[in-house]
Amino acid sequence: MIFRFRHVLVTALLCLAGTAASVAAPPPLVWRGDTTSAHAFVNDMAKAWHRAGHPRLVLQPFNTVSGIDAVAHDTADIAGSVRGRAARRPDEAKLVFTPVAWDALVIITNRHNPVDNLSLKQLHDIYYGLLHNWSQVGGSALPMHVFADASPTAGIEFSLRQLLFGRGNQPVAAPRLYLTVEALQSAVELDPQAIGVTTLSNVYGNRKLKMLSIDGIQPSVANVANGSYPLYTPLYLVTRPAGSDAAKAQRISQFVAFAGNAKVEAAMRRHHLVPYAEAPALAGHLPARIASIAAEIKGQPKPMNGPVAAPGATYASRVAVAPTSERTSRAYQRMLAQRQADAAAAKSGVTWYTARSQDTLASIAKAHGVSADQLRAWNHLKDDTIHKGQRLVVGQH
Repeated sequence: MIFRFRHVLVTALLCLAGTAASVAAPPPLVWRGDTTSAHAFVNDMAKAWHRAGHPRLVLQPFNTVSGIDAVAHDTADIAGSVRGRAARRPDEAKLVFTPVAWDALVIITNRHNPVDNLSLKQLHDIYYGLLHNWSQVGGSALPMHVFADASPTAGIEFSLRQLLFGRGNQPVAAPRLYLTVEALQSAVELDPQAIGVTTLSNVYGNRKLKMLSIDGIQPSVANVANGSYPLYTPLYLVTRPAGSDAAKAQRISQFVAFAGNAKVEAAMRRHHLVPYAEAPALAGHLPARIASIAAEIKGQPKPMNGPVAAPGATYASRVAVAPTSERTSRAYQRMLAQRQADAAAAKSGVTWYTARSQDTLASIAKAHGVSADQLRAWNHLKDDTIHKGQRLVVGQH
C-alpha cells in the first residue's frame, strides 16, 4: 500500500513538473522567407541557435514576398529577404529590415552557351527588350529566352531591376516566368538559349549552369567584398517593431543579433556569402550605385516612381495574366512591329527615341548630343511641342 502510494505520488510530481516545464517553455519562433536565405545561412543559423539552448526555429522557406507579408500580418516572426523595403507596398513601411550578409546577383545561362560576359549596357538592354538574340552579344544566332520570377516584388528580381533601372518594379521583357528561383535555375539548365538571374550562394558549384561575368568581372566572394563586382546585394532579416509581448520581442531581437555569431558567419562563408560586418564600405551606397550604373549604360537614373514601360513589357505582362487572349496577341504584334522598326532604323543609319512624359525637345537634344534645330528638321516639327510615346529621330549617320 505504501509502495502504491509512493508510485502515485511520484507520477503526480512528474506530471506537475512536465506541466510546469511546458508552461515555462516559450513557443518556437517562426521564420518564413526566400529559399536563397534559407539555403545560404538560415538553415545553419537555426541549428546553431537550437544548440545554444533556444527552442527550435520553425522554418517555412518559399519566397521573399510570402515572408514579408507573413511578418506584416503577424503569422510569422521573422522573414528572409533578398531585397530592401519596397516603397510601393504600404505594409512594409512599418517593418524593420536588418542586413546580415552580402550576396551577388548572378546572371546565368546554360553551360553550353558560348557567351561568357555581358556589359552592364547589354544586360540593361536585354531586360529592356532591346536585345533579343544571342548574336547581339557575341553568341550564336539564336533567340534569347529571358526567364524571370513571376512575382514583380520577388527579392532577386526586384534587386536586379532596382540596380539596372532605378526601380524594383520596372517591367521587363521576360515572358517566361517561374514561381521560385529553383524552378528558374532548373529551366536554364535545360535550355541553351536561356538567361536569368539568381545569386552566387544559390548557384556556386552548379556545373549545369554558367555564371556570366559583368564587364569582365567574375561574381565571386572576393569581388563582392571589395565592391568591384557591380551587382552585389544585402540579405535581410525582417521583423516587426517591438509590440506588447516584450518577452517575444526580446527573443526575436536575440535571434537577429545571432546572425553575427562566429559559427553563423562561418556558415555564411561556406555558402559564398560575405558577412555584413566584414564589408562595411559597401553599405549605404544604393542611390550612388544606381546613378553609377546608369552612367555606365549611358542612361539617366530613373526615379523610383517614374514613368515607364519597357518594350516587350506589355506583352510579357499579358502572357503572365492571359496567354491566349486577343489583347495578348495584339501586344505581341505590337512588340514584333517595334522590333522590325528598330531593325530597319538601324540598317538605314537612323537612331530613334520614344519620348517620355517628363521629356522636352531641349532635354532630348542635350541627351543625344544634337541641337533642337536638328530635331525639328529631322522630325518635321513646327515647334518644340512633343508628346509622350512620340517616336523621334535623334541621330542620322
